[in-house]
Amino acid sequence: MNQIQTGKMIKQLRQEKGYTQKQLAEYIHVSDKAVSKWERELCYPDIFLLTDLSEILGVSIDEMLGKGQY
Repeated sequence: MNQIQTGKMIKQLRQEKGYTQKQLAEYIHVSDKAVSKWERELCYPDIFLLTDLSEILGVSIDEMLGKGQY
């Protein structure tokens, strides 16, 4: 998983879906500050959130981990 790639991907997919950081955070039960940190490439999402994130953002877990094509 590439932190920079992952943060940019989360931001782009979130914006494509029309979600705010707060809305995405509420869907996966984290703070909007956590989403902001991911998008600013300060940290990764917790591994336990990948399933929910991938479903909400419409990509596979492999894509979230940088293994698939996005």
